[in-house]
Amino acid sequence: MEDKLDQFFSENEFDFQEPHSGHLERFERKLNQPKKVVKTSWKWLSVAASVVLIIGFWLGSSHQKSQLDLADISPKMEEVQTYFVSTIRQELQTLEKNRNLDTESIIENALEELEELEDEYTAFVSELTKNGEQRKIINAMIRNYQQRLDVLENTLKQIEQIKNPNTLNNEIYI
Repeated sequence: MEDKLDQFFSENEFDFQEPHSGHLERFERKLNQPKKVVKTSWKWLSVAASVVLIIGFWLGSSHQKSQLDLADISPKMEEVQTYFVSTIRQELQTLEKNRNLDTESIIENALEELEELEDEYTAFVSELTKNGEQRKIINAMIRNYQQRLDVLENTLKQIEQIKNPNTLNNEIYI
């Protein structure tokens, strides 16, 4: 161990000389000097941040298009949309609960179909916004929701058949 320490000190150059005269006094004088306090004025920074926020909100609201949806047409259509959205959400939760290795591909295919129907619905929303309340577009939007439910129900039936292969059309074969 001693050899390693000797070797370390011999290989590295250390400053073993005494400091220049007055070193201690200079050091103490620097320590005792009053600190220069740099005051940062936060007022201008907070004002600038407020201005940036106001401009951001203004730009966001001016560029945001008001899009019509089924719920915006009438209270009856709002009920229809709420029914479909909540039912689809419940079916999706049921679908996710049944996800396993056997049902993975079926569920993924269903989700892809739902995504295509969602894209189609988005096109209907923009068309409704552009052309106004046309009965044809409203009916297409409702059909789109019905198609989504059909996809989910068919997928759940397929999953049920995978889980119970002996059950066919409510008949049990032993």
